[in-house]
Parts: sequence; C-alpha cells; structure tokens
Amino acid sequence: MDSQYHRSRVLVDENDRYDIEDPDLEKYDSERTDSSVEYEHNSIPSTYSNSSRETSGSYQPMLPKSERRRKKPTELYKPPSRRTIRYLCLALFTTLLIFILTLIRASWTSSRQLEMGPVDKQPPKPPPWEDFPFLQRYFGGIRSLVPREENIPEYPSDSEPESAPSNASVETHEKISLPKSLPFDPYPDYQSAAYKSEYGEKHECSLDFGDLVQIPRVHYYKGVPLGQPNAVMGSHDVLGLREDICFERFGRLGPYGYGYSVRRGGTGAGLNGEKEGAEDMWKESGKPAEVDYTGVQWVAAQAVCASKNRMRFGIVANATSANELFLKMHTGNNQDEIRTDVVERREVLTSSNQTKAVHGVPPTKAVTTIPRIAIVIRTWWDRQYSAEDIIYLRSMIVELSLLSGGEYTIHFLVHVRDDDIPIWADRKIYDRVLENSLPQEFQGMGILWSERQMSLIYGGLQESSFRDLPVHGVYRGAYMALQYFSHQNPKYEYLWNWEMDVRYTGHWYHLFDRATQWSKDQPRKGLWERNGRFYIPSVHGTWEDFKQMIRVQSEMGTNSPNNIWSGLKAGAANIPGSPQGKTDKPVWGPEGPADILGAQDDPSPPTTFEKDKYEWGVGEEADFITFSPLFDPDGTTWFYVNDVTGYNTTQGLPPRRATIGTSSRLSHRLLQTMHRETVLERHHMFSEMWPASVALHHGYKAVYVPHPVYIDRKWPTTYLAGVMNGGRNGASGGARTSVYGGREHNFKGTTWFYDAGFAPNLWRRWLGYKVDNDGGEQEEMAGEGRMCLPGMLLHPVKGVNMVVEGGKTTEEEEIEAMSTEASDSELDWGDDD
Repeated sequence: MDSQYHRSRVLVDENDRYDIEDPDLEKYDSERTDSSVEYEHNSIPSTYSNSSRETSGSYQPMLPKSERRRKKPTELYKPPSRRTIRYLCLALFTTLLIFILTLIRASWTSSRQLEMGPVDKQPPKPPPWEDFPFLQRYFGGIRSLVPREENIPEYPSDSEPESAPSNASVETHEKISLPKSLPFDPYPDYQSAAYKSEYGEKHECSLDFGDLVQIPRVHYYKGVPLGQPNAVMGSHDVLGLREDICFERFGRLGPYGYGYSVRRGGTGAGLNGEKEGAEDMWKESGKPAEVDYTGVQWVAAQAVCASKNRMRFGIVANATSANELFLKMHTGNNQDEIRTDVVERREVLTSSNQTKAVHGVPPTKAVTTIPRIAIVIRTWWDRQYSAEDIIYLRSMIVELSLLSGGEYTIHFLVHVRDDDIPIWADRKIYDRVLENSLPQEFQGMGILWSERQMSLIYGGLQESSFRDLPVHGVYRGAYMALQYFSHQNPKYEYLWNWEMDVRYTGHWYHLFDRATQWSKDQPRKGLWERNGRFYIPSVHGTWEDFKQMIRVQSEMGTNSPNNIWSGLKAGAANIPGSPQGKTDKPVWGPEGPADILGAQDDPSPPTTFEKDKYEWGVGEEADFITFSPLFDPDGTTWFYVNDVTGYNTTQGLPPRRATIGTSSRLSHRLLQTMHRETVLERHHMFSEMWPASVALHHGYKAVYVPHPVYIDRKWPTTYLAGVMNGGRNGASGGARTSVYGGREHNFKGTTWFYDAGFAPNLWRRWLGYKVDNDGGEQEEMAGEGRMCLPGMLLHPVKGVNMVVEGGKTTEEEEIEAMSTEASDSELDWGDDD
C-alpha cells in the first residue's frame, strides 16, 4: 500500500507539473505533515528519486496555486496567426513594388534631364551681377542737358557726378528754359556737284503722286542729360555715329503719327503727359502742321520713289516676282519672256534718258551706281499690329526708302503658320491669305512663306529633329525663306534680315549707313579674330589698341586658365586627338571642309598673311554684317553647337561661327551660296550659325559692327570684360567658359540680346510710361522732363501697348472686342437651343 501511495504521489507531482487540477489532491496536500514528507522522501524507491527531487524542489505546497503554476512548453512561444502573416507578406510585397517603381521613375526622370541639358544638383547661387547697384541717370530729362564734353557719365567712371540733378529739385528745373530741338539730317549732300557727278541726281519723294505731302524730319536736342552713362560695349565714335546729341519721343516719333489724334490722321498715342517743346518740329517753313496718314499706300510711295531715281541704281534684268517662280513651268528657251525683258529694259533706258535731259543732266550712266538694298522685315500672318508697331514701321519706310531716294525697299516676309494652307499652289489662296496678314496701309508689301513650302523647295535634308525642332522650321531654318526670296529677286544686291521686335532711338538711315561704311573700311587681316570679341573702350582703350591686343592674343596665345576649357582642336591640326595648341591659327581666305560646294569662285588672298599690310579687304563691301560677335561655338556650352546637317563628320564637325540674333545684312552672293549649299549639297546648320559658317567656308567678308550697348548696373568694367570675353585666348567663344550657353544670363541687363530685360524697360520709360512703379508722366512733369537718349539699338521690345485716344490701350480695346464677340456668340447659341 505504501508503494501504491508513493506511485500515486509521483503521479500527482507529475500532474501538478502540467497543471492538472484535482480537488482530492489539493485536499490531500493540505493534510500533509512534516513527518509524512520526511517519510516519503526516505521511502521512495531509487527509480523515482531523481524525478521526486526535481518535483519537490520546484513544488512549494505553502504557496498559492497561482504562484505554483508553470507554463506549458507550447506556451513559451506563441506563433503569429495566419492573418498576421498574410498582412506582413502583403506589406513586404507592397514595399518592394513601390521601391521598384521609384527606381524606374528616377531612371526615366534622369534620362529626360540629361536630354534637356545639364542637371543642377543644387539650386544655383544668384549671379554676381545681381548684387551690383542700378544706374539712375539713364532717365535724365531734357531740362538737364549739358554738352557731351562737359558731361561726367555715371558709368563707366570711377567718380560720381558731383552736380547731377535729382528728381526732387523741382525748382531748379522750372527755372531752366527748354532748348529748341533741331532737324536731323544724316543724308549725303544730294544737291552738291560732287555727288551728282558720281551718283547722278537724286529726286525728292513724297507720300502722294503730286509731291504735296512732305514728311517732316526727325528732331534732336544738342547735348545729353547730365550724368548719362556711356556705352559700356561698342562705341559711337568708332562707327562715326553722333553721340553729342539725344532724341526724345516727340522729336523721334512725331513725324509718323505720334502726338496727335486719329481724327487728324495720327495714331492717337502720346496725347497725355509732358509735351513742352513737342510742337517745335511742326514749325518748319513749308511743312504742314501734321501729316494725315489716312489712306496712305506705302507700296505705291516706294514704287514711285524708286522709279524717279532709277538711273542712280544699276539696271538689272527684271526678275520674276516673288512666289511665281515656284508656280511657273517654263517651255523651251523662254523666248517670249526674254523678248519682253528686252523691251522693258529698252523702255527703262529711254525714259531714264528723257528724265535726265529734262533735269539738265547729261543722259549718260552715272560713274558709280548705288546698289539696290531690301529691308526684309520678318513677321507672321496672324500678328496683331499695335499703334507702336505702326509708328516703328512708318519710320523705317520714310527714313530708309523715301528720304534716301529709293536706296532701300521695305518688304514683309510673312510666315504662314498653318502648313495645310497651300499658298504655293493657288494664286487666289495666296492673295486672300496675304490680304488678311498686313494692315491696310502696308498692303502689297508682303511675301508669304510656310515651313511646308520650304520643305518642298529644300527637299532631301536629313531630318535630325534636333531638340525636337524640324530642320525646315522657323527656328532652325529661319534663313531658308530669305534665301529663296533673294533667289527670286536678284535685283537686290544686299538684303537686311530684320526683326519686328527691334527698336532704335536714333535715325535708321544714320545707323545703316555708318554700319555699312565702317564694315566696308575694315581690312581682312585679323578680321575674324576681331569679330569674335566684345570691344569695351574703358578697358581696351582705342580701337587701334584693341586691334593690337587681339593680334598678340592670337599670334602668341595667352596663359588664361580659360584655355583649359577650350575646344580640343582649337589652334591645332584638324585631326581627332591632336594636342591642344596655345596659339590660334588665323583665318586667311576660305576655311571650309572638303565637302562644301565647289566652283563658287571663292575669293583668295592676294598675298600671304605675314606680307599683308592690312590692305586686303579695305573698300570691299561686306557679305555679312551683324550686330553681335561672330564667336566660335566649338567647345562652348551653347545649346545648338552640334546642329549640323548633311556634312561629313567622320573627322569631326566642320569649322563654324555663330552670332546671336538674326538681324543682319547679307549679300546676294552669300544668300545664293547658302541656297545652293542647301539645294545641291544638302548642307545646313542652325539659323544663327548658318550664314556666318558659309561665309567662313567660302572666304566671304563678314563683319561684326561694335555698336553701342548699354547696361543697367554698375559692373566693374574689368570683371565685365572677363565675363564677356571669357572664352579661348580672350575671345567670346571657343571654350566652356564662354558667355554663350550656360552663362547667357549675364546679358539680362543689356540693351541688345535676344532676351535682354533692360531693353524693353528702357524703351517704355522713354515713351513716358511707368516701369516697376518708376517713371511716368507725373515724374516727368515734376522733374527733369522727358527722357532723352542717344541712338541705341534695343532688342527685344515686345507688346508695347500705347495709351491711345480715348484713354484705352489697344490691348484693352482688343479684349473688349473679344468679349463682345463672345457675348454675341453666346446669344446666338442660346437662340439655337
């Protein structure tokens, strides 16, 4: 029985280890004594001794049951439920999927950024020029005029003007009597015997056939406002431009409808604000008070003027009129057209001789004929012309064409942006589109073109879609239409490609005449090297000093650290992997690749570069004239450096030059070579690189005219020179440190660049409007009067909406008209419902 008891006790202990609850066992435990425990311990067989000791060691009968319980082995770690595991797996899968999608998106974004250009890992720091102080004396008025030689310019100068007037000194200005304005006459002395003996007699032109409506001349004031800054780049003096005078808005624009109402034939602009002295221009003897421009037809005025003065120009066989050459299909040898051409030329000669006999001039050909020049203004078919646009266009026609006796003829090259309109296929469609493209007074002066038409004429070009732009588009192929225009009109020896957003505060004929004559006087030696640099008089000194500095830089090289960023083949042989050269190989004659168009009778130097005494090229008309440097794009960060089509590039890209902006003069010879290169050789480049590179390849004379350029802040001039000429060997291009490309923001504060911000602001202030809460008519009347500026080219100037008669701008009138049309449309739509 004892043995049974012991066995049952062992079982009880074992059951207690596994939390087996038994009421009898609990009762038994409470009745146990110390002696029984000792007995049990001594009488337990050896077989169970270990188990019994383990149990008794862990068993505490005097403790509550809750403290005596032990965990089951299965409860030491409880695994998560299936639902929890499913959630964890789903979360892990979602995380992996998001991570993979993030990597894919980052890869795509990085690829797009690389295609668009360099990636800035951090926001760029503001450029240093933004910390330079603004200049204030550009806005001086006609009440503070001083002679140019007495003026202390605010900039570039180390000293500040001590007695520069301020807008607050009202009493001083009221006591100053306003000087009289004078008519500006930049034309040759047409009535002199010397001129008549060389060029023949020049006949006066007018707005009407009866020569009754004469247009008054532009007026100017002597001197400049006190403290007015000088040009920081370029020079009036070098080009022979007047810098001792200035122009205010009424004297400059008044002859073309500015300052009087629409009822009297004006534009209705300029009726408000400070107007003292504006009437001086109408007091000239024999001139009407105001010109009535109602019903003027400029195409007829230009044609009559050119006919009167035809013997001053070379007689050229009649060229087929624009757009017809593409429509006609000639038969045989065109005997009928040749016979008609001869008859027309005979009639021209006969009538010209009769004209000369009437005016007392011998009927002989002039010793020197004047070349016919076209001004081709680029515009588009749905452009809305403001009053300010009309005044600008009238000034060009009068000053360049009528007052010069027909030396220039103004045309509009109108871009039809809808390629689905077949302007090349039907004359009625062409005429209808053209009629709706220009204001009434300019009807008959336009020529249409479209990108699809250019793709038909210049077919076969490789379409690279460079930067997602078509090769025949207006951006990459801007000169194609001009090439074809020149091909159709060979009577024009030179053509100015001009943009609608260019303004000039001076006289157009004065600018074009001096730019042309200065380019003609330039020698060829060192010309391309001078073309590639900005001329900064305050740093470079005289023009002769500038020329010699460039000669040394080119022939000996410089130790400029910028050279390490220059093009790999600059100054070295045209072999891939050739070592970097220190000096620059001078351009002397044609510098083109082997696959350019041949048999063009390209000019060749009469002697070697070393033997020439700056004689070759003097007196030679320039084939290409531009108002921006002709820089070498090789090695720069300029966006379009590689936009080269059709050339053999296995040995590298061909030599290239580029100029920012397309406002330039091109010769018929250059345009014909560009035309033939495109048609026959399928060659082309980006618009701003194309004419300059063709001129370089064929040895034509190209000239950068260093016209006056102004800047809005007080830059240290040496720093300015280092930025603008920061390329290879002191040039503006040829290295990654060039100002062209990623550093073009430095032009923001200038008066001449494609996105300059100072140019439009200065033009609006000059017109008497507020800009950034500065200026305006109240400031003019309380201060120094109207702004007066020297002749300066401004680009770009867009969207100037003058306050016209009635107190509303043209923009406001257009918005009202659109609102009225919309309301009418809504009413009509409601009736239909």
